Amino acid sequence: MHLRREGFNIVLAADGGEVLQVLANQPVDLIISDIRMPEMRGDEFLHHLKHNELFRDIPVVMLSSEDSTSERIRLLEEGAEDYIVKPFNPQELKIRIKKIL
Repeated sequence: MHLRREGFNIVLAADGGEVLQVLANQPVDLIISDIRMPEMRGDEFLHHLKHNELFRDIPVVMLSSEDSTSERIRLLEEGAEDYIVKPFNPQELKIRIKKIL
């Protein structure tokens, strides 16, 4: 599904596999991924992206309900640009996205 909100073109996908299909057909500037997804967990998806020459430069923001320092460090070391704990303030997410872009 494609949306346009507040100056952003947004493509929604149900899981990492669907995102990989989207990436095969169109470039994206940033990916926001939840850790908990069906089919392919967010951390597996991040690993796949960052170890693929075609996708490794796409910034990724990880969302999680887990406020774990070790998990945050692990994902940041894996290549995530940011890690945001849910629930979060939508304005904070927008600011972080604008800073990354």
